[in-house]
Amino acid sequence: MILDLFAGPGGWSHSLTILGARDVGLEWDEWACKTRAAAGQLTIRTDVALYPVRPFLGRTVGLIASPPCQAWSMAGKRLGLLDQPLVHHAVADLAAGRDTRERLLAACQDERSLLAAEPMRYLHALNTVGEPEWVAMEEVPDVLPLWRQYAAILRRWGFSVWTGILNAADYGVPQTRRRAILLASRVRIAEPPAPTHAQTAEPESLFGPGRARWVSMAEALGWGATDRPVPTVCAGGGPGGGPEPFPSGSRQTLANARDRGLWRPQLPAAETVFEPQTRGTGRTSRHGPRTATSADAPAPAFTSKATHWKWSLRSNNQANATVRSIEEPAGTLFFGHRVNECRWIAEPADDTPPENETGAAPEPIRITAREAGILQTFPADYPWQGNKGQQFSQIGNAVPPRLAAHLLAPYLGVTLAPDDFTLAA
Repeated sequence: MILDLFAGPGGWSHSLTILGARDVGLEWDEWACKTRAAAGQLTIRTDVALYPVRPFLGRTVGLIASPPCQAWSMAGKRLGLLDQPLVHHAVADLAAGRDTRERLLAACQDERSLLAAEPMRYLHALNTVGEPEWVAMEEVPDVLPLWRQYAAILRRWGFSVWTGILNAADYGVPQTRRRAILLASRVRIAEPPAPTHAQTAEPESLFGPGRARWVSMAEALGWGATDRPVPTVCAGGGPGGGPEPFPSGSRQTLANARDRGLWRPQLPAAETVFEPQTRGTGRTSRHGPRTATSADAPAPAFTSKATHWKWSLRSNNQANATVRSIEEPAGTLFFGHRVNECRWIAEPADDTPPENETGAAPEPIRITAREAGILQTFPADYPWQGNKGQQFSQIGNAVPPRLAAHLLAPYLGVTLAPDDFTLAA
C-alpha cells in the first residue's frame, strides 16, 4: 500500500488516481475526511501522532507526508520557527528509536510544530522491515532545514534523497506556490521532476524539450486569454463566514451595476460569455458557455465603456497582499482568516478612467471554492464538503494534485501525459 500521512482533502490521493494507484490516508479533520469519502478515497480518521505503525509493517511500498503547515506558514504566527530546535530534537530521537515527544511537546510554542516530526516515527518503524521503497514529503519553504535532517537519516538507511524548493507553476499549476520537497528512494536515484513550464515559453533546443508558458488563471478557469471575464457575484459569506459581499444579493448588485453603466446584457451569438449555471448539486457555476439560443436570462458583459478595467486576484485584505492579473498564475492561495479572503478586483487597465456615470470600478467579488479548487488543479466538480470556511481551509492546505503527480510519477513507473489534468470544465 501507499501510506499518506496528514492526507487532507486528497491532493496526493487525486494525483495517485490519475496515475492509476491508490493510497490509504490518515487524517484528523472531519470535513477533509468527508471530502475524501465523497471523492472515493480510502481514509482512516485518526490522529497521526497517536495511530500505531504496526498495521502497516510489511505492507507499505510508499510513504507520503504533508504535515500541517500553519505553525510554519507566513500566513500564520510562524511559531514553528521558534520551535524548530525542538522539532529537530524530536526527529533525531525518533530516528534512534527514542520517543521524547511528550516532553518536547510541552515546551513547544505551537502544539502543531511537532507534527512535522511524526513522519520519522513511521519511517523508523517501517525501516526495521526494509520499507518503504520510496518517500515523498511536502511543506512550506521554511521547513527545508528539517527535510535536510530527514535526508541525512534516510541516506544512512540506504536511500537516495533529494531536497529542495519547487515552484508549482513550473509544473502547470496556475499558482506560484513554492514548497519544500523531499524525495527519497531505495531503488532509483532521487531527483526532482523536469519542469514542464516556465515564466516565459522556451522552445525545444539541443539541450532538451521546450517548456510552455506558465498557466494563467484565465486559462485554468476557462475564461480565455483574450476575453475580459466578468466574475458573477456569489451570494453567501466569505471563507471565514460572515455577511455576503453585497447584502442585497447578486441579482440586485448586478442590477445596480448595470444602472451605473458598468454592465449591460449582451448575447453575441459567436462568442462565449460567462454566467451562473445551475448544476445538479444546486450550486452555481461561473464558467458555462452560453449562446443566443439559451432560454435563460442574458449574462452581464462588459460594455465598451468598461474596457478600461482589467480583472486581478487579490490574495487578502492586507496592505502587502499579492495582486495578480488573470493573465498570470495566482499567488500562493491560503485561507482560514477573514483577512485572507481572496477577491477578484477590477483595476484600471491604463491611466484613463472609464467613462460612466460614477467613474467607479466594479465591486470586488469573493473567489468561490470551485475556482480556488481549480487553481489548485483539483477537478471543477471535486466534491468539497462542509461550509465555506471548511471548504476553503481544505483547499488552501492541500497539495496541488498536478504538482503531486509530477513528483510521484517516476516512483510509480508512470509517464504523466500533458492532458491528464483538465482544469476548468
